[in-house]
Amino acid sequence: MTVTSTRPAGRSAVSMTDDEVESYLAASMKVQVASIGSDGTPHLTTLFYVLDEGRIAFWTYASSQKIKNLERDPRISCLVETGTDYFELAGVSVKGTAEIVRDKDRIREIGTAVTHAMSGGVDLGDLGREIVEKQVQKRVAVIVTPTRVASWDHSKMSALPGAGS
Repeated sequence: MTVTSTRPAGRSAVSMTDDEVESYLAASMKVQVASIGSDGTPHLTTLFYVLDEGRIAFWTYASSQKIKNLERDPRISCLVETGTDYFELAGVSVKGTAEIVRDKDRIREIGTAVTHAMSGGVDLGDLGREIVEKQVQKRVAVIVTPTRVASWDHSKMSALPGAGS
């Protein structure tokens, strides 16, 4: 990420370093995305994503509600999180600005990367390229430029003095 992670007072013990944030985001593939609806309420969706030069990038239908929202107001929040037990909770929250990409080559590039990640890194061959190409005609890509990044990794609590006593 290109923005230094925020480390609020009292939470610095569980904050991730910038390198940890980048590794965490690179290892994940689903992101919860919030845009602002026309009535001011958050509109939440979950999407598959990749990192594009350290920034969250995804593709979606050009006619989707999230794109209508981002065309009106490019502010966006993204959440990538994992864990079920308290000491397993980890996540990265990114506030930023969404760049809607309409260039077909960039949409294809990002869409191919997302599809490749979704398949577990398996090359889908000609059929996969054909499917991506059909989708490129209906989709846009979104690249999130972060303005604020917050992170937490509760597994770090078990390493703190007095933890578990």
